[in-house]
Amino acid sequence: MADFHGVFPYLVSPLDVSGEIRTDVLGRLCDDLIKAGVHGLTPLGSTGEFAYLDQAQRASVVQATIEAARGRVPVIAGVASTSTADAVAQARAHQKLGADGILAIMEAYFPIADAQVESYFRAIADAVDIPVVIYTNPQFQRSDLTLDVIERLATHPRIGHIKDASTNTGRLLSIMNRCGDSIKVFSASAHIPAAVMLIGGLGWMAGPACIIPRQSVELYNLCKAARWDEAMALQRRLWRINEAFARFNLAACIKAGLEIQGYPVGDPVPPQAALTVDQRKVVEVALRDLG
Repeated sequence: MADFHGVFPYLVSPLDVSGEIRTDVLGRLCDDLIKAGVHGLTPLGSTGEFAYLDQAQRASVVQATIEAARGRVPVIAGVASTSTADAVAQARAHQKLGADGILAIMEAYFPIADAQVESYFRAIADAVDIPVVIYTNPQFQRSDLTLDVIERLATHPRIGHIKDASTNTGRLLSIMNRCGDSIKVFSASAHIPAAVMLIGGLGWMAGPACIIPRQSVELYNLCKAARWDEAMALQRRLWRINEAFARFNLAACIKAGLEIQGYPVGDPVPPQAALTVDQRKVVEVALRDLG
């Protein structure tokens, strides 16, 4: 099983007005994030607006990320669908492009029973030869991964990590208690990353790390060194970013933040709306306060 750990920014998907992926912008962002010390890159996470892209756009995002990474850090590419067959096809395509891992997400229109949720993730893991990170975000997903399903999936030889965005830190501890070393936990920006590291997390996958990579890496290093007083002082400062972004559409916030920092990533994909002038000022102030 791969040693995935640390800070994995959820990358945005920069688009021009015609819907083409701005691969040059994405490449520059990836290069700058790696130089800032991040431990990996995750295209097509929630901040990547995977639900709003077509297959060609998704493939372009993954390929551009892999080419920009140049093997310096692992690339864990998102796979998401309402259909098992389509998810399997995406996973195989990402592996063929050179992804180091798969972030498996389940979309659902109708409610799905536990047995079918489990079979969806197993099918993805069975279809590839690279590690699979299972992803649960009950705020947006109609069918969640229950603790029982997570425990069973943890026995799969290629499923060794979970990214949980439930906001319920007690649930993370329950996963750790049930699965032991069989599955390792990544936090989301919905949690307090330092608190997740304290209970045994191995890092976090999050959109805000795109705009505060250096501070995110610093926080991770403080946690790994068990310098908890310093870590919590920094965490309190960084939490202001999460508080600001919780008020608005996350992808719109991250894209606005990157635009402010000089990356022409464009607006979120319609029908999502870009931030208003007043909302953008909230992001500007939060970034300025961090220095």
